[in-house]
Amino acid sequence: MRIVFGIGNPGSKYNNTKHNIGFQILDKFAEKHELRFRAANKDYYITGSEFHASRFLLVKPVTYVNLSGLAAKDVLEKNDVPVGEFLVITDDLNLEPGKIRLRKSGGDGGHNGINSIIYHLEDDKFPRLRFGIGNEFEKGDMADFVLSKFNKEELNSIQDDIDFAVNLIEEFICGGIQKTLDYFSKESSKRANNKLTEGAKE
Repeated sequence: MRIVFGIGNPGSKYNNTKHNIGFQILDKFAEKHELRFRAANKDYYITGSEFHASRFLLVKPVTYVNLSGLAAKDVLEKNDVPVGEFLVITDDLNLEPGKIRLRKSGGDGGHNGINSIIYHLEDDKFPRLRFGIGNEFEKGDMADFVLSKFNKEELNSIQDDIDFAVNLIEEFICGGIQKTLDYFSKESSKRANNKLTEGAKE
Protein backbone atom coordinates (compact mmCIF):
# COMPACT_ATOMS: atom_id res chain seq x y z
CA MET A 1 0.00 0.00 0.00
CA ARG A 2 1.01 3.60 -0.63
CA ILE A 3 -0.34 6.71 1.09
CA VAL A 4 -0.77 10.19 -0.40
CA PHE A 5 -1.15 12.92 2.22
CA GLY A 6 -2.35 16.42 1.35
CA ILE A 7 -1.53 19.31 3.65
CA GLY A 8 -4.22 21.90 4.35
CA ASN A 9 -6.60 23.42 6.87
CA PRO A 10 -10.06 21.97 7.57
CA GLY A 11 -13.31 23.88 7.18
CA SER A 12 -15.17 25.58 4.34
CA LYS A 13 -13.60 28.97 4.99
CA TYR A 14 -10.27 27.54 3.85
CA ASN A 15 -11.61 26.04 0.61
CA ASN A 16 -9.57 27.18 -2.42
CA THR A 17 -6.98 28.96 -0.30
CA LYS A 18 -3.38 28.80 -1.41
CA HIS A 19 -2.30 26.90 1.72
CA ASN A 20 -4.85 24.19 0.83
CA ILE A 21 -3.54 23.28 -2.59
CA GLY A 22 -2.68 19.82 -1.20
CA PHE A 23 -6.36 19.27 -0.42
CA GLN A 24 -7.39 20.60 -3.82
CA ILE A 25 -5.11 18.18 -5.64
CA LEU A 26 -6.39 15.21 -3.63
CA ASP A 27 -9.98 16.33 -4.24
CA LYS A 28 -9.28 16.44 -7.99
CA PHE A 29 -7.82 12.94 -7.84
CA ALA A 30 -10.81 11.68 -5.84
CA GLU A 31 -13.23 13.26 -8.31
CA LYS A 32 -11.44 11.68 -11.26
CA HIS A 33 -11.58 8.23 -9.64
CA GLU A 34 -15.06 8.63 -8.14
CA LEU A 35 -13.91 8.42 -4.53
CA ARG A 36 -15.40 10.10 -1.46
CA PHE A 37 -13.58 11.05 1.72
CA ARG A 38 -14.86 9.86 5.10
CA ALA A 39 -13.81 10.58 8.67
CA ALA A 40 -11.28 8.01 9.88
CA ASN A 41 -10.83 9.54 13.34
CA LYS A 42 -10.54 12.99 14.91
CA ASP A 43 -7.31 13.76 13.05
CA TYR A 44 -7.98 13.00 9.39
CA TYR A 45 -10.30 12.04 6.55
CA ILE A 46 -9.43 9.20 4.20
CA THR A 47 -10.48 7.49 1.03
CA GLY A 48 -8.83 4.70 -0.89
CA SER A 49 -9.07 2.02 -3.50
CA GLU A 50 -6.85 0.24 -6.02
CA PHE A 51 -5.31 1.72 -9.13
CA HIS A 52 -3.82 -0.75 -11.64
CA ALA A 53 -3.82 -3.39 -8.87
CA SER A 54 -1.95 -1.11 -6.43
CA ARG A 55 -3.70 -0.29 -3.15
CA PHE A 56 -3.62 3.28 -1.85
CA LEU A 57 -5.05 5.70 0.68
CA LEU A 58 -5.57 9.45 0.29
CA VAL A 59 -5.43 11.40 3.55
CA LYS A 60 -6.59 14.92 4.44
CA PRO A 61 -5.69 15.92 8.03
CA VAL A 62 -8.05 18.04 10.12
CA THR A 63 -5.37 19.05 12.61
CA TYR A 64 -4.55 22.32 10.80
CA VAL A 65 -1.31 22.73 8.88
CA ASN A 66 1.01 23.26 11.85
CA LEU A 67 0.04 19.90 13.42
CA SER A 68 0.01 17.78 10.24
CA GLY A 69 2.48 15.36 11.79
CA LEU A 70 -0.07 14.01 14.25
CA ALA A 71 -2.23 12.64 11.44
CA ALA A 72 0.77 11.49 9.43
CA LYS A 73 2.18 9.42 12.28
CA ASP A 74 -1.18 7.83 13.10
CA VAL A 75 -2.07 6.80 9.55
CA LEU A 76 1.40 5.37 8.86
CA GLU A 77 1.43 3.34 12.08
CA LYS A 78 -2.12 2.03 11.66
CA ASN A 79 -1.44 0.88 8.11
CA ASP A 80 2.17 -0.22 8.68
CA VAL A 81 3.41 1.79 5.72
CA PRO A 82 7.10 2.82 5.54
CA VAL A 83 7.92 6.50 5.06
CA GLY A 84 9.30 5.86 1.58
CA GLU A 85 5.78 4.93 0.43
CA PHE A 86 4.27 8.11 1.90
CA LEU A 87 3.91 11.03 -0.53
CA VAL A 88 3.14 14.48 0.92
CA ILE A 89 1.50 17.18 -1.23
CA THR A 90 2.07 20.76 -0.11
CA ASP A 91 2.14 24.38 -1.23
CA ASP A 92 5.44 26.20 -1.75
CA LEU A 93 5.98 29.96 -1.57
CA ASN A 94 9.38 29.66 -3.21
CA LEU A 95 8.00 28.32 -6.49
CA GLU A 96 6.08 30.33 -9.06
CA PRO A 97 2.36 29.49 -9.29
CA GLY A 98 1.77 26.04 -10.76
CA LYS A 99 5.43 25.01 -10.80
CA ILE A 100 5.95 21.55 -9.29
CA ARG A 101 8.99 20.20 -7.51
CA LEU A 102 9.24 16.50 -6.65
CA ARG A 103 11.78 15.10 -4.18
CA LYS A 104 12.50 11.76 -2.47
CA SER A 105 13.31 13.42 0.85
CA GLY A 106 14.71 16.61 2.36
CA GLY A 107 14.19 19.35 4.90
CA ASP A 108 11.05 21.32 5.67
CA GLY A 109 11.86 24.24 3.32
CA GLY A 110 10.36 26.61 5.87
CA HIS A 111 6.93 24.93 5.68
CA ASN A 112 5.34 24.36 9.09
CA GLY A 113 3.32 21.37 7.90
CA ILE A 114 6.39 19.54 6.60
CA ASN A 115 8.25 20.52 9.76
CA SER A 116 5.51 18.94 11.88
CA ILE A 117 5.60 15.72 9.85
CA ILE A 118 9.38 15.45 10.16
CA TYR A 119 9.14 16.09 13.90
CA HIS A 120 6.44 13.48 14.60
CA LEU A 121 7.85 10.82 12.26
CA GLU A 122 11.41 11.56 13.43
CA ASP A 123 12.36 11.08 9.80
CA ASP A 124 12.63 13.28 6.70
CA LYS A 125 13.01 10.48 4.15
CA PHE A 126 9.50 10.69 2.75
CA PRO A 127 8.73 11.90 -0.80
CA ARG A 128 7.09 15.27 -1.23
CA LEU A 129 5.43 17.10 -4.10
CA ARG A 130 5.67 20.86 -3.69
CA PHE A 131 3.21 22.94 -5.70
CA GLY A 132 4.13 26.58 -6.26
CA ILE A 133 1.79 29.35 -5.10
CA GLY A 134 4.20 32.26 -5.63
CA ASN A 135 5.11 34.96 -3.12
CA GLU A 136 3.39 38.12 -4.30
CA PHE A 137 2.94 39.73 -0.90
CA GLU A 138 4.43 42.56 1.12
CA LYS A 139 6.75 41.95 4.04
CA GLY A 140 4.75 40.79 7.04
CA ASP A 141 1.77 39.68 4.96
CA MET A 142 2.74 36.04 4.39
CA ALA A 143 0.02 34.58 6.65
CA ASP A 144 -2.70 36.58 4.90
CA PHE A 145 -1.32 35.57 1.51
CA VAL A 146 -1.25 31.78 2.10
CA LEU A 147 -4.75 31.93 3.62
CA SER A 148 -6.16 33.97 0.74
CA LYS A 149 -8.28 32.29 -1.92
CA PHE A 150 -7.22 31.78 -5.51
CA ASN A 151 -9.18 34.08 -7.77
CA LYS A 152 -10.79 32.75 -10.95
CA GLU A 153 -7.90 33.79 -13.17
CA GLU A 154 -5.35 32.19 -10.86
CA LEU A 155 -7.34 28.94 -10.69
CA ASN A 156 -7.65 28.80 -14.47
CA SER A 157 -3.92 29.33 -14.88
CA ILE A 158 -2.98 26.34 -12.68
CA GLN A 159 -5.62 23.78 -13.77
CA ASP A 160 -3.21 22.00 -16.13
CA ASP A 161 -0.63 21.88 -13.34
CA ILE A 162 -3.16 20.40 -10.91
CA ASP A 163 -4.00 17.76 -13.53
CA PHE A 164 -0.28 17.02 -13.89
CA ALA A 165 -0.01 16.61 -10.10
CA VAL A 166 -2.90 14.10 -10.26
CA ASN A 167 -0.99 12.17 -12.94
CA LEU A 168 2.07 12.14 -10.70
CA ILE A 169 0.01 10.69 -7.86
CA GLU A 170 -1.16 7.92 -10.19
CA GLU A 171 2.45 7.15 -11.11
CA PHE A 172 3.41 7.06 -7.43
CA ILE A 173 0.58 4.67 -6.55
CA CYS A 174 1.52 2.30 -9.36
CA GLY A 175 5.28 2.33 -9.09
CA GLY A 176 6.61 4.31 -6.14
CA ILE A 177 8.74 7.42 -6.00
CA GLN A 178 11.52 6.46 -8.45
CA LYS A 179 9.03 5.64 -11.20
CA THR A 180 7.31 8.95 -10.45
CA LEU A 181 10.57 10.89 -10.62
CA ASP A 182 11.37 9.32 -14.00
CA TYR A 183 7.91 10.19 -15.32
CA PHE A 184 8.15 13.70 -13.86
CA SER A 185 11.50 14.35 -15.57
CA LYS A 186 10.25 13.15 -18.95
CA GLU A 187 6.89 14.92 -18.83
CA SER A 188 8.28 18.16 -17.40
CA SER A 189 10.53 18.52 -20.44
CA LYS A 190 7.56 17.97 -22.74
CA ARG A 191 5.44 20.47 -20.85
CA ALA A 192 8.22 23.09 -20.95
CA ASN A 193 8.64 22.62 -24.71
CA ASN A 194 4.89 22.88 -25.25
CA LYS A 195 4.78 26.16 -23.33
CA LEU A 196 7.63 27.54 -25.41
CA THR A 197 5.79 26.51 -28.58
CA GLU A 198 2.56 28.10 -27.38
CA GLY A 199 4.43 31.29 -26.48
CA ALA A 200 5.98 31.49 -29.93
CA LYS A 201 2.52 31.26 -31.55
CA GLU A 202 1.11 34.20 -29.57
